[in-house]
Amino acid sequence: MSRGLTKRIIPCLDVKNGETVKGSNFVNLRSAGDPVELGKAYSDAGADELCFLDITASFEGRKTFTEMVTRVAQEINIPFTVGGGINQLEDVERLLFAGADKVSVNSAAIRRPELIDEIANKFGSQVCVCAIDARLDEDGWHCYTKGGRERQELGLFDWAREAQERGAGEILFTSMNHDGVKEGYANEALAQLAESLSIPIIASGGAGKKEHFRDAFTIGKADAALAASVFHFGEIPIPELKQYLKEQKINIRL
Repeated sequence: MSRGLTKRIIPCLDVKNGETVKGSNFVNLRSAGDPVELGKAYSDAGADELCFLDITASFEGRKTFTEMVTRVAQEINIPFTVGGGINQLEDVERLLFAGADKVSVNSAAIRRPELIDEIANKFGSQVCVCAIDARLDEDGWHCYTKGGRERQELGLFDWAREAQERGAGEILFTSMNHDGVKEGYANEALAQLAESLSIPIIASGGAGKKEHFRDAFTIGKADAALAASVFHFGEIPIPELKQYLKEQKINIRL
């Protein structure tokens, strides 16, 4: 599979009760501002796409999140994905109707893999991003659910292949070992995913400096790289990152 397409940079915003938060290793949340304003700032700075994750599981949280999606859709002109608490087609419908371009499914798809088929059949593969949180344990890479709290007997590579077969349009792979640590992405696992799949792979977890993005694209063969805190707290400005990647001969949209 030739992966010569333009590489994408995707800021990710974890949203809780209408606020953007970011922790490391899935805990210690600290506030990082209004998601709509942040989204607009990223869009203006040259981000290729955005990802918003609803981390408030309550019904009230859902309502707030859907209203936020509508506001985001009105303010920005780049594609954005939303995820968190998507368990059935009605959830997908509600978020697409609010203006999202894609939805990301994680724990719900592991519990009931047919969800991927249903989304792909009804809305098309391009709408369905299968997010996988995995950790390198002593016995290999395993998938985790419930925000990384529950280990599944499911291997990362088997599940990614199954998701592709069921119609997922992209795989968003977060390495829990690397998340929030800022020492680089899980490039070996990324490369293995890229080798075995034909759909795009989004790298997540581990960005700390510009070189890490370069490595995710060159060593990890990822199609897109997602990051949160390095963008939210201004450590790596997107225009500067893209200029650097261009100089490294990486096909990127400036």
